[in-house]
Amino acid sequence: MGSQTYTLVLYIVVFFGIMYFLMIRPQQKQQKTRQTMLSGLKAKDKVITAGGIYGKIVKVKEDSVILQISDKVEIEVAKSGIGSVENRKVEAEEPKAKKGKAEIKEENPAGDADKAE
Repeated sequence: MGSQTYTLVLYIVVFFGIMYFLMIRPQQKQQKTRQTMLSGLKAKDKVITAGGIYGKIVKVKEDSVILQISDKVEIEVAKSGIGSVENRKVEAEEPKAKKGKAEIKEENPAGDADKAE
């Protein structure tokens, strides 16, 4: 094999590496965040469906939720139809390896930072 072949193979490997980090990896991260949001749904969460309906979760079932969209008006929506949760922030769970003092103070708002260390 000549040096041109090695150069071509190197370009192809670099191209696929760039495509992985620019397209595939962010999509996997977004999918993980969405799955975390859907598995963490609970009663009294305010949500917006993919169709744009605002409501409050009354009951969570295995594959669906019951939304109260008005007084005495409830609808059943598939969990996959939930677009976003409005009253809390949902992030993908990341390993809690190292925590700084600022993060510990946020977790212990009563000022028990010295106990957490």
